[in-house]
Amino acid sequence: MASRSTITEQKAADALAALGNRTRLRVFKLLVRAGREGANVGTLQKHLGVPATTLAHHLASLVQAGLIAQERRGREVICTASYQAVNDVLCYVKAECCAGLAEADEAAA
Repeated sequence: MASRSTITEQKAADALAALGNRTRLRVFKLLVRAGREGANVGTLQKHLGVPATTLAHHLASLVQAGLIAQERRGREVICTASYQAVNDVLCYVKAECCAGLAEADEAAA
């Protein structure tokens, strides 16, 4: 039996919608690759080559979806990926969307 997910359908939809935008997906990938130390907004802007206002909009969407966190450290704003949030979304998809696929594959064989 598949385990139940720990997030709601709406929360999963919000996270998936946020990642459905190419720029936000690129931001998220950079932050995941940055590790638990995260990256400051200036570094993200340099890597992405987008205007500060555009980046701020995308960061706000990712924060709202719970996929990243922001913390002020002195004069810098450090962004970090929420590994738990992405894990929750992936578990939701597996539990709620893919449940029964193994049994269906076996029955079709």
